[in-house]
Amino acid sequence: MVEEKCSTELIAKVVQEYTGVTRKHAIGEIIHSLKMDSENVIASFGEDAALIKNGNDGLLLAADGIWSMLMEADPYWAGFCAVLVNVHDIAAMGGRPLAMVDILSVKDEKIGHDVLRGMADASKKFNVPVVGGHLHPDSPFSAVDVAIMGTVKISDVILSSTAAKGDHVIAAIDLNGRVHPSCALNWDSATIRSAEEVRAQIEVMHTLAQRHLLTAAKDISNPGIIGTLGMLLESSGAGAEIDLGRIPRPDLAKLDIPFSQWVRMYPGMGFIMTAKAENSAEVIELFK
Repeated sequence: MVEEKCSTELIAKVVQEYTGVTRKHAIGEIIHSLKMDSENVIASFGEDAALIKNGNDGLLLAADGIWSMLMEADPYWAGFCAVLVNVHDIAAMGGRPLAMVDILSVKDEKIGHDVLRGMADASKKFNVPVVGGHLHPDSPFSAVDVAIMGTVKISDVILSSTAAKGDHVIAAIDLNGRVHPSCALNWDSATIRSAEEVRAQIEVMHTLAQRHLLTAAKDISNPGIIGTLGMLLESSGAGAEIDLGRIPRPDLAKLDIPFSQWVRMYPGMGFIMTAKAENSAEVIELFK
């Protein structure tokens, strides 16, 4: 059994030094180089998806690339995650995903087939089609990148830059899962759940958006629970107090993993949110 003397200082150090957090530092230069004003772009960099005006409705546009170490460890799981993370980016904004396109680079035919199997299984499970893309069949490396489009009513959209003083922080994670056998820092519930279950989970975010119960949200990504909250707070120009004892977690002793590993894990189905105090109970109830 893993034993760990867990302290605030230890967890802060572990999160600050985690590669899933530090590799985000370069984004600032990209924003500085590429960001431009456009009358049809309501929200862009810093959000899980860009919000683009389309009449009275909004289009959501996002893209994610899969970490090379995951491609090397398990191409099938990498393909599955390429769809999973994109669907959750749209859900985090309160939207509904429409369709995806992909860019697949492969140096090995079997790797390519495994990635495609993972993408196809996830696409069917979430009922979001891949409708096109681009293939590099003779690349010196293997990589998969996916872009996704979704829709949301502009009046209902959930941004990650609008948390405010006095809000409650809420984390929703599907704890009925497993440490993925190919990656110790991935928590997997999506491959175990039925299509109906995973679709119902992301639909909760659409319901929260319609009821205007959240002030901000992000899907929990590679930086982990605390790291993703930090990104949300940075976008909002805010801070938060974190009670480590109240962070949702599975039975870590049974899984034989330390808490310092859990807070760095990508949880698959997970959202970090803020809400007014009077709305917190309703938000939590909807996820049960």
